[in-house]
Amino acid sequence: MNVKPYFGKQLIAVLFLILINSLFVNVYSQKLNKKEKKILAIVEKNNDEAIALLEKVVNINSGTMNLDGVRAVGIEFDKAFSELGFETRWIDMPEEMNRAGHLFAEHKGTQGKRLLLIGHLDTVFEKDSPFQTYVYQDTIAIGPGTEDMKGGNVIMLYALKALYEAGVLDEAQIIVALHGDEEETGKPLSVSRKTIIDAAKRSDIALGYEGATGFDEITIARRGSSGWKLEVSGKRAHSSGIFSSDRGAGAIFETARIIHEFYNQLSNVEYLTFNPGVILGGTFVDYDDTNFKGEAYGKSNVIPQTVIVTGGLRFISEEQKEMARNTMRTIVAAHLPKTDATITFWDSYPAMPPTEGNKKVMEVLSLVSTDMGRGEVVAFDPLKRGAADISFVANYTDGIDGLGSMGKNGHTPEEWMDLRSFEEFTKRSALLIYRLTR
Repeated sequence: MNVKPYFGKQLIAVLFLILINSLFVNVYSQKLNKKEKKILAIVEKNNDEAIALLEKVVNINSGTMNLDGVRAVGIEFDKAFSELGFETRWIDMPEEMNRAGHLFAEHKGTQGKRLLLIGHLDTVFEKDSPFQTYVYQDTIAIGPGTEDMKGGNVIMLYALKALYEAGVLDEAQIIVALHGDEEETGKPLSVSRKTIIDAAKRSDIALGYEGATGFDEITIARRGSSGWKLEVSGKRAHSSGIFSSDRGAGAIFETARIIHEFYNQLSNVEYLTFNPGVILGGTFVDYDDTNFKGEAYGKSNVIPQTVIVTGGLRFISEEQKEMARNTMRTIVAAHLPKTDATITFWDSYPAMPPTEGNKKVMEVLSLVSTDMGRGEVVAFDPLKRGAADISFVANYTDGIDGLGSMGKNGHTPEEWMDLRSFEEFTKRSALLIYRLTR
């Protein structure tokens, strides 16, 4: 006799949950205007086509030093952007730089914010890598560049394609920069990054399409990177006289002092990291800067006269970089007896600090995400991200990064991309660009 009322209550509860869920869906859909709903529908329609292009470009090897391969991937995107009404051009690099060059595409207009969209054509997997082929496996795509960052390039392209087909791209000012050497930048940087810096100077906001960390996080800050080289000398002599006033401590003890003090004085600075990657010491040292390897010779009964150390430095701002460098110079200058040492620095990537302008762009993205029913977006921890090309324009524009595909294991033969999220990230990007260019 009590069975019917029990199931009746269960049915009412289920119907109530369905009603509440539909109300939430309706609230979210009401926040999207008719044009935005059309844009999302176009992304859905084009998703299979987008994945087919992803497979095609992943199967073209474009390791940074495979210049023909990088150009071949560039040709595919050149054709695609041209079909959307973009003016495209290939930026060749000087022959001595041994880099393929970059693809730039521009859509000219006067409406809304002027956007600079950033990606790269190259991967870390050269022609001799065994990891070459796109493989579809359940809900993921495995292959070189799926996550870093051919997936992001395709998301960028198909977000713009949706706007084009919806008829809302006409008056937008958008520059697309696809570098051919992000994974191993051509030197000097004043040449290889000149075009993107020039583009940034006439843009308001930069959007980077490196891999996403999730739907609820975005990158508003990236640490810069710098290299350093420590060269230490000591007085060569029989080891029985080490520490004496006329023979001193030797090069290896001096090096140990310096590196230990680097750790003592700088290891607790927020967002600052430094790493001695290679160390060679002894009587004689031969180090190959180009290939990051070398040889050392020494004997336990001879005071070492030479040490070379090379390392990296990561920082959240140019001010932090200079503070760290000055501290390291001061430490190096306080020599142990009968030793000498010098340290040199060179720049690689500048920092992208977490500015108020970047936070405001994140807020626009967060509202897009909320209106799509995905919730708010927060800033991703910069300690967990490496350097990227958006950092070169951070002094000239506001910006966010991490708008690309979501996956894991980048730079390894297990690199993969989540196909389930691909369409959603394309939708989000399309709405973000649409709202920024209104």
